[in-house]
Amino acid sequence: MTTLYDIHTDMLMDVVDFSRYLYKVLRARESDIAFAMSQGSVKTWEDYKMLVGEIRGLSLAQEEIKTLLESNQDDVEDIISS
Repeated sequence: MTTLYDIHTDMLMDVVDFSRYLYKVLRARESDIAFAMSQGSVKTWEDYKMLVGEIRGLSLAQEEIKTLLESNQDDVEDIISS
């Protein structure tokens, strides 16, 4: 028999899996931008400012994901890196 606890646990794992996936996507995009910038691919000041802003937004989103997970999990770094 499925209990309310089982349903809650399954939903929590779905949120954790989604958060882990999204965190990895954001981190990969941040890494790609940083690599491109380090290779001199930015041609204009406007492009540079746009990419720096995107990195700042990605970093903020990653921190928010960590904060949300911390309220539900003990070891967030293990969850995100797995």
